[in-house]
Amino acid sequence: MAAGAAGMVLGNPFEPRDFSNTVDLIKAIPQDLFAELCERIIQYLQCQILGMDTLELCEKLQAAGVEIVATDLSKVVNAISFVFSTAAKNKLSSEELSTRLGNAIGTLPKEAVQVIRHVWNERGKSVTVSEDAKNVAAVGQLIDFQWKLGMAVSSDSCKSLKSPYVTMTIKVADVMGHITTRTFEMTVPQFQNFYCQFKEMAAVLETV
Repeated sequence: MAAGAAGMVLGNPFEPRDFSNTVDLIKAIPQDLFAELCERIIQYLQCQILGMDTLELCEKLQAAGVEIVATDLSKVVNAISFVFSTAAKNKLSSEELSTRLGNAIGTLPKEAVQVIRHVWNERGKSVTVSEDAKNVAAVGQLIDFQWKLGMAVSSDSCKSLKSPYVTMTIKVADVMGHITTRTFEMTVPQFQNFYCQFKEMAAVLETV
C-alpha cells in the first residue's frame, strides 16, 4: 500500500511515498537490528546525531546475514522517518500510532509494528519538540571536513609531476539524514584561494 494512504490514515495529507517495496525489506531485517535502526532514526529526528550513515548500517546488516544494499536500506530509513515524523506532527500516542499503522499498512510485520510502538513510546515525546526545530531549515549539513597534503604522481590539474596537491574529503548529510562522502583534489593555489574564502567568512561571522 502506498504511503500516501498511510499519510491520510495518520491524519496528514503528506506527499506520497511508496511503502509497498519497503515492507519486504523490513521483513528481512532481524527484530533486534530493526530496533537499533529505529533508535538511530529517532536520534536523528531528535537532533542528537547529524545524519544516518546508511553505508555503515548496511555493512552491519550484511555482516549479520541480511541481504540488502545501501539504496534499499535508504528506502527503509525514509519510510520509518516518515512514520515517526507523521506521528510527531499529529502528536500520536504509541497506541494510536500502532493502531493506525495496522490500518494503513496491513502487510507490515507485527514484530516491526511492535518495535516501532516501543521506540515511539520510549522516545516519541522529545521528537515532537525537535521536529519543529528541524523544519526551520530543510537543508543539508556538513558532518566532517578533512584535508591532507600529497605529492602528485599523475594529475590533470598539475603541469608537472611531483607537484604538491591537497586532497579534500567531506561528509554531508542530506535533508533526510543520509550521509554521503565526497573526495576531490585541489592544487595548492586552489586550496589557498579556498582558505582565503573561509577566512573572509570567519571575519564576517565575528561581526554578527
